[in-house]
Amino acid sequence: SSSRTKTLTLRASPKRIERMLKVVVALCLASASAFSFGSSKTAAPVGVDEMEIGVQAPAGFYDPLGFVAKDGPEAFIRRRAVERKHGRIAMMAITGVLVHNADIEFPGYLSISEDLKFSDVPNGLKGIFTVPAAGPAPILALPALLGLARWAAAHYSGGY
Repeated sequence: SSSRTKTLTLRASPKRIERMLKVVVALCLASASAFSFGSSKTAAPVGVDEMEIGVQAPAGFYDPLGFVAKDGPEAFIRRRAVERKHGRIAMMAITGVLVHNADIEFPGYLSISEDLKFSDVPNGLKGIFTVPAAGPAPILALPALLGLARWAAAHYSGGY
């Protein structure tokens, strides 16, 4: 009698492999800017005064709703810092969307009680309605706690 050796071969479609490679390359290129070998001091564009609030010449200062006139320049500086922080949160969120849409998911269950695996969550807006109601709570609680503890509202330096 002859013995046969069975091997387990995992096969991924070429389209999925290509998609995963694109995500990996994009993430590598995006993180490459952290390793600049020039001076550690970043220079502002020529003709821009970072100490001046609002838009610089030739456009001039633009405040159509009068927030700076009403609230003062300190409120403008705070709004600039908050906008920077929200922009960073939006970049993290879109990275999560891109990773999920590339079908890179955690193994296992999202909700054992509802028999819902991570791979069962569809891409796009349909996925929001698939997640159980208790799912978004920790997702929203963590940034809120970090915002209160680490990113204090009085911290405007930009090093969040």
